[in-house]
Amino acid sequence: MNYQWYPGHMTKAKRMMQENIKLIDLCIELVDARTPLASRNPDIDELGKNKSRMILLNKSDLADIECNKQWMDYFTSKGYFVVEVNSQRGVGMKQIEATVQKACSEKIERDRRRGILNRPVRAMVVGIPNVGKSTFINSFAGKACTKTGNKPGVTKGKQWIKLNKNLELLDTPGILWPKFEDQRIGLLLALIGSINDDVLQMEELAVELLVLLRDRYPSLLKERYGIDIPAETVDGKAEKERVAGEILQEIAKVRKCFSKGEELDLRKASALVMDDFRAGRIGRITLERPDDYHEE
Repeated sequence: MNYQWYPGHMTKAKRMMQENIKLIDLCIELVDARTPLASRNPDIDELGKNKSRMILLNKSDLADIECNKQWMDYFTSKGYFVVEVNSQRGVGMKQIEATVQKACSEKIERDRRRGILNRPVRAMVVGIPNVGKSTFINSFAGKACTKTGNKPGVTKGKQWIKLNKNLELLDTPGILWPKFEDQRIGLLLALIGSINDDVLQMEELAVELLVLLRDRYPSLLKERYGIDIPAETVDGKAEKERVAGEILQEIAKVRKCFSKGEELDLRKASALVMDDFRAGRIGRITLERPDDYHEE
């Protein structure tokens, strides 16, 4: 399956960000803690290259605890200020403002030397679709400032939000990039819901997810669905997908996903598996780890 989704409004959104980047002191980038590198838009590094940078590991409650620590260390080593957050529950919000002040300490000191006092830090909030930017801003501000939704692409234009005398936020639409050079990146984004499900084949997506889960979280699969997970080592993409397909069939049987008579409804079973994963019902899962990538 080819994973591409780039609605026309994203081109306009990128242009808007380019125009407004000169107005801000700090770029706050939200990433999905389950796929922290795949959920980073490479265009944002170029846009924010001369600005202070902060990364928020959002939806961290859905991700593997140990992997969260690894990613915190990884991004810190790259020079980013990093905070682990769960925007829906407000976890980590208290750390953010102190980290903002730290990230912008040079700018604040420069203003002080010029006699400019109490000028707020202006931060642009960026991230790909469905990573939780609007939910974060509402949680951080303590009120519903922005429109939120569980489908990618809800935020369409820019919004300035004054939080207090020290901080103003510029919310921006979520943007992907026009072409994924690595289709694995597209797969991971499809799994977390950053590509519209309407353009995807759900059964293929569920099989790909089960390939990953069988490899790294077989005990969680077994516990959630009460099925035996084949323990033997499986090599080759086609063979891994075949075994994952058999696991999907077992899940369909256990969860009684039938269409006509006793015919298995794999589409229904696929939707069930995807919903369980995205809601965290299978367990805390991270789909990529820093050691998956080797520095050139």
